[in-house]
Amino acid sequence: MMESEQPRTVEQIRGLVSWIGAGRKLTQTGKVTLADARALVTLLETGDTIDPAIGDRTFKTKSSQELHHLNLLVEWAKAARLLRVVGGRLVPVKKNARVLEDPERILDALFEALPRIGEAVLPSGWLGSIFAEEYPAGLRVLLTSLYAADDLVPEQELQAAVWDKVSGFYVLDDLPEDRLRLLRQSNDRDVDRVLATLLGLGSVQRVGGAVALTSRGRQAMARLRGEARPGDPVYQLRIELADVEQPAVWRRVQVPAGFRLDRLHLVIQAAMGWQNCHLHAFDVKGVNYGHPSSELDFVDETAAALDALVKEGEFLDYTYDFGDSWEHRILVERQVAAGAGHHYPLCVDGAGACPPEDCGGAPGYDDLKQTLSGPSHPEREDLLRWLGLETAADFDPIRFDLHRTNQRLRALDW
Repeated sequence: MMESEQPRTVEQIRGLVSWIGAGRKLTQTGKVTLADARALVTLLETGDTIDPAIGDRTFKTKSSQELHHLNLLVEWAKAARLLRVVGGRLVPVKKNARVLEDPERILDALFEALPRIGEAVLPSGWLGSIFAEEYPAGLRVLLTSLYAADDLVPEQELQAAVWDKVSGFYVLDDLPEDRLRLLRQSNDRDVDRVLATLLGLGSVQRVGGAVALTSRGRQAMARLRGEARPGDPVYQLRIELADVEQPAVWRRVQVPAGFRLDRLHLVIQAAMGWQNCHLHAFDVKGVNYGHPSSELDFVDETAAALDALVKEGEFLDYTYDFGDSWEHRILVERQVAAGAGHHYPLCVDGAGACPPEDCGGAPGYDDLKQTLSGPSHPEREDLLRWLGLETAADFDPIRFDLHRTNQRLRALDW
């Protein structure tokens, strides 16, 4: 499909809302009547079959809910606030009528509604999947995996990523092997269903057995993640790890000026290379901000916007791991306008490898570097085993990979 063409789903949604007109009566269960469904299946070319015949038998369709593609379009239009139910009738949302005049706005509305249409995309059946039960979490990891990739992603990798995420909510160790295999197969089937839905929206392209976001899909993901749009204010921050030298460890990142501190925390973790497995806190002009459920009496970081706290030329401090006490000094170097074609947060420069977690803070990291640099050090082999390294050369304190850093930033799950 050429990028200039309108995605099939957009045309179908526009056709659906236009056909609804001033409104259509629904069944007592809140579904499109079968009479209307017959007209819509033909008009919208949904591909659904009413009263399907299998062999010599005909199976009567009892509800429009059995027509998967039509039901999906209706529920999607409702989730995107283009249609709503009033007094047992399906009617257009008048205040959003102008959205239908702009295909890009329809795309945005439908993409933003994706997390709310799980039951329509993955209807319950004989062998339901864990993905269907944990649809919002599975959808996030699927979209984030695509967004973080620079190229096509094998569909098997996407299936594995979704499985790893959603299966983690359950204890499956005691399941028989055949049952576990069926669960995994149903999960992979539902990943394919969601990818087909995204394909109809024009958000992904499929080449062979691999998938990638289209430019439209990337733009929609950026908006869904709250990234800065061209011209929006962006802060350029220099984040430096205090008391770490030879080499110094620092990153220069650009983030939307209005980012909340909880989001900035995730940016620091990804940009520096930490694993986000310890507590953290911000100190802004003597006020401590942190997780709102913390027992440490922090001001709620989720209610604190960066540009409301600091301006160009000012500092804030960030502490990670209250045991090792990794202190980060953050300077707001300047405010710039977001550029077209860039995704924010964006790392533009940096130096030095992130220290290993739990190595004892800045003093412990100095000892670690000295131990690894001395081949005759008595603790060298024990340290290598603790780090999971074969040789000391596998850890280079100078190493910094800008490309990999930006991949981690794009993979952040907000």
